[in-house]
Amino acid sequence: DMVKVDGIEGRITDISTRYTVIRSLNGRESIVPNEMLITQRVENSSLADRKVMISSAVQVAYGTDLGKLMPLMASAVAAVPRVIDDPAPAVQLTGFGADGLELAVYFWIDDPENGQGNVKSDVNLALLRTLNEAGVEIPYPQRVMRNVS
Repeated sequence: DMVKVDGIEGRITDISTRYTVIRSLNGRESIVPNEMLITQRVENSSLADRKVMISSAVQVAYGTDLGKLMPLMASAVAAVPRVIDDPAPAVQLTGFGADGLELAVYFWIDDPENGQGNVKSDVNLALLRTLNEAGVEIPYPQRVMRNVS
């Protein structure tokens, strides 16, 4: 099982009468006393359903045609090999930032044991390609400076 307990996230590799060994995706193993598995909250991401939702955020310039861009972004994410079709990737406008429109991209995988950082990177690269091809600007922070004499 893929679990998270006390900030430790990984796959259970060994269970004994006194402790459980959890191997994180970076290869490190943590020995967790079984008492912690009873007294603390344990998240099991593979018990009932192996599907895991991951999100990524991007900001685009004000004036961007979101009606055209958001479906392009969702299609680009759907084309990433580890992203599953059901539920389908979604793009939502989540806020109006100081420098641009804030978008959240949600997508699902069904193999969390293979890591999340690598698939998130693949999704972000696909999004960047899509933004570049569509000529969409990722805004830089803009500040007004006032000179007082």
